[in-house]
Amino acid sequence: MPGLVRRPLVIWLLAALAVPVLLTAVLIPARAGTTEDDLRERTESALKARGIETSHVDFDGRDARVAVPAGVDAGRVREVVAGVDGVRSVSVENSQASGSTPTPTTAPTTGTAEESGVPAFEVGRTNRAIRVQAPVKSQAVKDAVTAEVEQLLGEDREYDDRTTIDPANGLADATTLSALLRALAIGTGDASVRYDGTTVTLSGQVPDQATKATVGRAAARAVPGAVIADELELPAAAKTAVSEPCRTFQSRLGAFTRQHPIIFLSGTSIVNDASKPSVVKAAALLKSCTTARVEVAGHTDNLGSPATSLPLSERRAAAVKDQLVRLGVAPDRIIANGYGESFPIASNDTGAGRIANRRVELRPRQ
Repeated sequence: MPGLVRRPLVIWLLAALAVPVLLTAVLIPARAGTTEDDLRERTESALKARGIETSHVDFDGRDARVAVPAGVDAGRVREVVAGVDGVRSVSVENSQASGSTPTPTTAPTTGTAEESGVPAFEVGRTNRAIRVQAPVKSQAVKDAVTAEVEQLLGEDREYDDRTTIDPANGLADATTLSALLRALAIGTGDASVRYDGTTVTLSGQVPDQATKATVGRAAARAVPGAVIADELELPAAAKTAVSEPCRTFQSRLGAFTRQHPIIFLSGTSIVNDASKPSVVKAAALLKSCTTARVEVAGHTDNLGSPATSLPLSERRAAAVKDQLVRLGVAPDRIIANGYGESFPIASNDTGAGRIANRRVELRPRQ
């Protein structure tokens, strides 16, 4: 009788343990399949929205494996897929036209557009239009380029669309072209960007040197590894009338240096009390002509060694520059240099002479 009671109890315990295991075995694959399908659909949508063509998207759990045609920017694909919520890792492979096993993508480092598989294209900008002349692989890429241009047009420009669809040889995605469009959007006037798979050529006119430098940096970031041929030109400098304070600035600066010495306490970079008003007057002089640039030249007497005199003179020059900046002079108008004991203006054999040599001088510079 005891055995008859225990056996059903054991059977019920085994059944209670087996049911959750069976449910897990049934439900987990179904849930994993649902998750993979959802990730695949959202990944394909994200790539399509950016005009990136793919051959195949597959998931193993949350790990993505993306096959792309030759010429597609693998780095851009990784960036887009990694941004999809839920994706843990991304592997990008190059799918070959013959249908053979995909191989990891490799980016060409040398050669012409034809050798690298990237077709030549050109983007042009005027004050009235943005022109894009390029073959693209699909309508999705064409639409992505159009969307990028429309963001940059503004109210006064039109889109001169010269893109053509070439499934065999066209650009496989809009990444590089979009990046160059953004680079070209900086500035005004006529300019163009041409890419041949190796060299980015910038030509045309930009309004100033700052814009020229910015466009060059943007183009370099847009196509890492490409040679940048910067042929952008600046407009001829217009002659502007020189104000009276600027016309007389150099002579007034020379008179100031003679009449208002800036002297330091011995062995320090501290301006003595008698010279502090001279620093204030120097700032007022500099602010009277905001285009003038000066050198603050620091000097010492001969009481120290050359090894200590030079850094002391540099600290003195830097201290006066800092004071001028605090008084409202733009720091890029001032350069501070130290000359040690090399240029005395008085004899170091007397106390008065050594005091005179512990100085800074303001000099005009181009």
